[in-house]
Amino acid sequence: MELSLNKRSSSSNESMAKMDDEQTFKEAKEFELMVPVYLIYVTKCLADEERRLRHYLGSSSRKQLIKTVESNLIGSHVKSLLEKGFDSMMDEKRYSDLQVLYTLLNRVSEGAYRMCFFLYTYIKNRGLEVVMNPEKDKTMVQELLEFKDTIDSIIKQSFNKEDCVEVKKKAFEEFINMRPNKPAELIAKFIDSKLRSGNKEQTEEELEELLDKVMVLFRFIHGKDIFEAFYKKDLAKRLLMSKSASIDSEKSMLGKLKRECGSQFTFKLEGMFKDMAVSKDLMLSYKERESEGGVDLSVTVLTTGYWPSYPADSVIIPAQISGVLDKYKTYYLNKHSGRKLTWQHSLSFCTLKATFGDDSSSERKIDLRKELNVSVYQGLVLFLFNNSNRLSYSTIAESTAIEEEELGRVLQSLACGKTRVLKKHPPGKDINKTDNFEFNADFRHKLFKFKINQIQTKETAEENVNTTEKVFQDRQYQIDAAVVRIMKARKTMQHSLLVSELYNQLKFPVKPVDIKKRIESLIERDYVERSKEDKNVYHYVA
Repeated sequence: MELSLNKRSSSSNESMAKMDDEQTFKEAKEFELMVPVYLIYVTKCLADEERRLRHYLGSSSRKQLIKTVESNLIGSHVKSLLEKGFDSMMDEKRYSDLQVLYTLLNRVSEGAYRMCFFLYTYIKNRGLEVVMNPEKDKTMVQELLEFKDTIDSIIKQSFNKEDCVEVKKKAFEEFINMRPNKPAELIAKFIDSKLRSGNKEQTEEELEELLDKVMVLFRFIHGKDIFEAFYKKDLAKRLLMSKSASIDSEKSMLGKLKRECGSQFTFKLEGMFKDMAVSKDLMLSYKERESEGGVDLSVTVLTTGYWPSYPADSVIIPAQISGVLDKYKTYYLNKHSGRKLTWQHSLSFCTLKATFGDDSSSERKIDLRKELNVSVYQGLVLFLFNNSNRLSYSTIAESTAIEEEELGRVLQSLACGKTRVLKKHPPGKDINKTDNFEFNADFRHKLFKFKINQIQTKETAEENVNTTEKVFQDRQYQIDAAVVRIMKARKTMQHSLLVSELYNQLKFPVKPVDIKKRIESLIERDYVERSKEDKNVYHYVA
């Protein structure tokens, strides 16, 4: 009797479920019923069936009946539910609706798995909209951070974390590397903007939290050597120009990179901080022993291998200054025999004392005495006006030997900017070789000590390409070294096995065609040779 009743009840409810289901989807089509509304309907149906089971049917009927309802109301429409509603619910951050969807899909076979696939596709597509759009380069990192926060919040509140976290990681790693090198470069520049002294957007605690989030994006990128090159270049500017907002924050970021990538990755970066500390101690020792002849000198000695490479300059330094520099150079080389010291004036700056006006009154002169914080190139130009009030462009160029393009920027900053300590004849914003320059005795400034900003040259596309090219060149050396190292250990190896082993050892993305070119280069240089019997087999040449 009970079995017969259960059977009839199950069959009856199955028919009812199918009828309700068909009617609901018909209504959805006619009245454009949204997926969230249907999810509420399904939830209500399941609750009603559970209630009817408790009141009218035996427990033995439950499994078959609920399975039938789930199959008809959910299982048959998984694809439709996800295609019609998943992306829009994600875009609108409908946490409760997404939670209901996930809960319902978990009740049918492979429902949650298929939802994870849609989550993967959604993250990848939305991420590509940001990464692949050059117009969003300036805001890319900030947008990705906000996007990741949103995804993390949805996963935490609406889905099962264990099912979705790996999906999220895989999607982020895939889309962020679809545009090689650029995300790594922009992440380095984003960190630079946050660690600079002009950044007052966050407290140290907020900055620390932000850097932790950026490190998550950093983990996803494959070209970490691209990041290192741009990060090192920006770090050098912050340290040498005293632009760091906080040395503690700098060292904290360095620690994060070291924990993530190992000590070899941060070896040169740590060397830069070491140079700064050693130079400071060295200057204290020098000042205790030597007289500086009226010039307050501060020197930072940079180890060539640690810092970015800078072009050599051969500007003409006034005798008063060059004597002080030679004195320090002698002191340093006596202390460190066998080393070579080369001055990088393009990275240097100085403070000059200047007096403006023609008044003979001592009281008036005090008001007109100023201290100018300028670059060494700006200082070299201003020094010339100690001997003459008016100089031609050609005279300035000949007397300083500053490179033409750089000299134009220097003269613009002194005669055409907001702080015009020189007058340009004829007036204008552009510098020409026929121009003449005059000391501006009428110059006034409300501050006693102020800085004359240089004309900043924005990092051009060519400079970015040069930085990237240097990384590619380093990669070639690393591939060569890895091939020789592997072949020296194995002596003989097939091409496919050698390529596979290289992929395991190299820490940056590399194409098979690039590996083939490096192997050909090593064959030409007699490090490796092809087998005469099989062209796909290589022998190590001792």
